[in-house]
Amino acid sequence: MIYFTSDLHLGHANAIKLCRRPFSCVEEMDETLIANWNERVTNGDTVYILGDLLFRNQTPTESYLDRLKGKKHLITGNHDRKWMKQVPLDKFFLSVNPMLHFSDGKHNITACHYPMMSWPCSGKGGYMVFGHIHGNTDADYWPLIERSELMLNAGVDVNDFRPVTFGEMEENNLKHKAHSAAMRIIDKNRDLFESIAKMQKQFPKLLEDDIDGE
Repeated sequence: MIYFTSDLHLGHANAIKLCRRPFSCVEEMDETLIANWNERVTNGDTVYILGDLLFRNQTPTESYLDRLKGKKHLITGNHDRKWMKQVPLDKFFLSVNPMLHFSDGKHNITACHYPMMSWPCSGKGGYMVFGHIHGNTDADYWPLIERSELMLNAGVDVNDFRPVTFGEMEENNLKHKAHSAAMRIIDKNRDLFESIAKMQKQFPKLLEDDIDGE
């Protein structure tokens, strides 16, 4: 089985606040992410990690990496530089690259930590799998991502805090993009919705007045 994941930020206490993660402390976050990983991934499975695996961790880096199952490929992110210098990478990863182009047998994939607006085979159904943005939909370029079925966020914040198959990643991204589009419509028409809600509250009184008037 092939899995995708990104932006775990193991050891990064501030990720809980910044990303609004449902954990009370960094220890709970770390243990949940590792447990979720190992519940799905076996040592015979392949995992593509699209960056920011650890950051500002106080626990030794090797103690995290030793616990994560699977044949791991690391696509490096902006927060990986420091911890990568602390361990023998070839002990834990089959490959380490800033970008990777490959096929999983069904899909042509360009994997990069950063979302790209143009990538190899993008005009022929090739996919752009990325991380970096967590669940953020505020960036100026987000509408471009939202409209594209070929751009998929592998980040744990939109994938139930666990590694996912390609199909699961597609489904989770579809839900995330639909929710984003719906919230934008609500925000854009908030005054209208508030007026409708106000009218709905007033309607029983207006109806009562009409009946009394008869």
